Amino acid sequence: MSPHIELARDRACLIVHGPDQPGLVAQVTGLVTRNQGNIISLDQYSDNPQGGAFFQRVVFHRTDLAGAMDEIQADLDKTLTPYGMTWTLTDQSIPKRMGILVSTSDHCLLELLWRHRRGELPVTIPMVISNHTNTAEDVRSFSIPFFHVPSAGPDKTAAEAKILELVQGNVDFLVLARYMQIISEDFLDAVGVPVINIHHSFLPAFIGAAPYRKAAERGVKLIGATSHYVTKDLDEGPIIEQDVTRVDHSMTAADLQARGAYVERAVLSRAVQWHAEDRVIRHGNHTIVFD
Repeated sequence: MSPHIELARDRACLIVHGPDQPGLVAQVTGLVTRNQGNIISLDQYSDNPQGGAFFQRVVFHRTDLAGAMDEIQADLDKTLTPYGMTWTLTDQSIPKRMGILVSTSDHCLLELLWRHRRGELPVTIPMVISNHTNTAEDVRSFSIPFFHVPSAGPDKTAAEAKILELVQGNVDFLVLARYMQIISEDFLDAVGVPVINIHHSFLPAFIGAAPYRKAAERGVKLIGATSHYVTKDLDEGPIIEQDVTRVDHSMTAADLQARGAYVERAVLSRAVQWHAEDRVIRHGNHTIVFD
């Protein structure tokens, strides 16, 4: 993939998901053809050809795509509904709007802002929201609006209400770039968009504060990071991406934390890019990721 992502005009991405059965590929490719589309890439996966689930991602070019979207969607509904399939069709020339929530750690936030400025993430960033103010100046240096929403004490109702007021209708997905607050089930129900999180991969071994100190004391040899969708079950949502790096006995807790931050930045950036490019299909509590 090119280091600089160009949002291609007249290029659509079709995601198809449902019960596996004969004829699905022919139906989808035939539909694209009769709607004057030219397939650029096609990925598919079946978790069991006998009664399993089918997943497909098709990218195709169609001249004057914007004007043809309604017609193509009507054809998709007519063609795929009898097969019990669900589908989404997106115009890849329209970047997804990504809101970011952050606390005091800035490494994941700045990585996303930097990659966005370089044109490496196919998103717009309408806002960054934080329960602290230490990242405000950095965020504004990227010409992105910064909002401070304090969240003190055990009752997060007011803070979550303010965040909802800011993001509803303004973002297509949210990223918790080391936002150190537990998101309530009520918030997830109300926000109505996917929420992506990043955390170290010690869970559930070193739960709570100072995980890198605990890991150093335990003498771990691998550390890593996990990016996943947020659900009502804390840190148990469908995993999008993971990675690890080796460490050794000579490293302090601070060394582990620095190396862990590097992995967290890379893992979150990949997860965000794949989500923004419609490469991730959620299926129960896991994901299919077409790279």
